[in-house]
Amino acid sequence: MSRSLSMRGSMRSRRDLPPPEKTIEKLEAMVDGGNFYEAQQMYKSTSARYIAAQKYSEALDILQSGALVQLKHGQVTCGGELGVLFVDTLVTGEIPYSEEFFGRIRKIYDAFPRISVPHFLGDDYDDEGHQLSEAISAAKARAESCSSFLRAAIRWSAEFGTSRNGSPELHVMLAEYIYSESPETDMTKVSSHFVRGNDPKKFASMLVNFMGKCYPGEDDTAIARGVLMYLSQGNLRDANLLMDEMKEQLKSANSEFPKTDLIQFIKYLLPTLERDAYPLFRTLRQKYKTSTDRDPVFQELLDEIAAKFYNIQRQNPLEGLFGEMFKVSLVLP
Repeated sequence: MSRSLSMRGSMRSRRDLPPPEKTIEKLEAMVDGGNFYEAQQMYKSTSARYIAAQKYSEALDILQSGALVQLKHGQVTCGGELGVLFVDTLVTGEIPYSEEFFGRIRKIYDAFPRISVPHFLGDDYDDEGHQLSEAISAAKARAESCSSFLRAAIRWSAEFGTSRNGSPELHVMLAEYIYSESPETDMTKVSSHFVRGNDPKKFASMLVNFMGKCYPGEDDTAIARGVLMYLSQGNLRDANLLMDEMKEQLKSANSEFPKTDLIQFIKYLLPTLERDAYPLFRTLRQKYKTSTDRDPVFQELLDEIAAKFYNIQRQNPLEGLFGEMFKVSLVLP
């Protein structure tokens, strides 16, 4: 009897959950008043009650509001946590990917602070010591929080959307944020998301920008990596678009591609893949092996390219390294 009464009481309490508007207004006032931690706990507990009642729309409204107001006040960890809970609720509710929810995710993403921190630090910064250390720590926290949120969104879009790799737009957003906000930019990770995206022109702009501030020898490696990653997916169109767009942007800036053997290899490789010319492809690999050995990933990518374009069985027993790298990048912080 007591169990039956308890179940009826639980069902009644779920039906009696109030509309979320007053809760949202109350919690926003708490955050505006500086009670960030207390409000955070209430955002989490209140949204959990709506989720338990399968009132996903109301829970999403509460979580989105919380993420936005916390981020507005610079509470990146709190805002990022609520952003991840927003995406988790989309998964729990089995809500399909749509432009509406992409727009809501974009709104949270846009609320993350953007504060410029030098990517390449030298002796000139020694005098600033403590302040610089704090700035770098804060930048890392922002980058990790936003990246966790967007990776969760990409996983949701892959599961409940039409693209096996997740929303291309979300990939571009994540690539941009990692590049612009992380004080220790991982160009392999940035490129892996750009090539899963749908904006090779934006990728080209980022690479041109990178060329202007990277260490010697990193520029041609970054360019080659982007092209080879596109090609390893069989995407010759965007690989060519990337190089063409970079050429135009460099010309406008009175600059040019690095004059290295690695870039020459890429320029020969692209037209070779336009036709059935596996012997030439193999000759190019042999001739430029010293250059392509500069990055251990390149040989693996070239094996994948041979499989995609010429149906050549992979020489390397490690199947699909780029795909595995991409999966890991969605899981690791």
